[in-house]
Amino acid sequence: MKLYDYVLSGNCYKIRLLLGFLDLDYEKRPVDFFPGREHKSDAFLKINPLGQIPVLEDGEIRIRDAQAILIYLASRYDKSGEWFPGQSHSQIAEVAQWLAFSDMITSTASAARLHDMLGYNLDIDAARAGAHRLLRVLEDHLAHQEFDGHDWLAGRRPTIADISCFPYVALAEDGGIDLFCYPAILRWIRRFTALDGFHSMPGINVSP
Repeated sequence: MKLYDYVLSGNCYKIRLLLGFLDLDYEKRPVDFFPGREHKSDAFLKINPLGQIPVLEDGEIRIRDAQAILIYLASRYDKSGEWFPGQSHSQIAEVAQWLAFSDMITSTASAARLHDMLGYNLDIDAARAGAHRLLRVLEDHLAHQEFDGHDWLAGRRPTIADISCFPYVALAEDGGIDLFCYPAILRWIRRFTALDGFHSMPGINVSP
């Protein structure tokens, strides 16, 4: 198995997290995202015409979207069936909703991070405002989950829904987005980092 990877990418980190939780062996293929912009090179566009990372190759199978890779790995390699539970259609739909939500986090909180850390030219005020709108939704959901005795986005156990949303929420402060006013989110981040097999990436700092 090969992962086309950039160490500072939250989307690549999602895949590294799940590969670690599943204890799967894989080969990292580093991509010089910045400053080299290797993901836009002719050679890489043959691997992913969209010019995006991560990309996972598993034998002859090639998958080029972070959320799709999470579904593939969990459905193929998680013998417990816990990371992508399929006991009911409603549970599958709930996990899928949070995978889609994570894409919106990428377009807002991650965009703000690209602006502040790598100098991307974008509307930073709109990115931060959009991120806060999504964080309020996430905060309310997690608070209700806790009230119902559930610690995670889609039930009593962590799933790929949590993995998908975690990186760019935990990295939000890199884009000037303060998490102090989101106590349920901060508790969720601490629970996530306490999971067996968790490993961090640069920029994720968890207060005790």
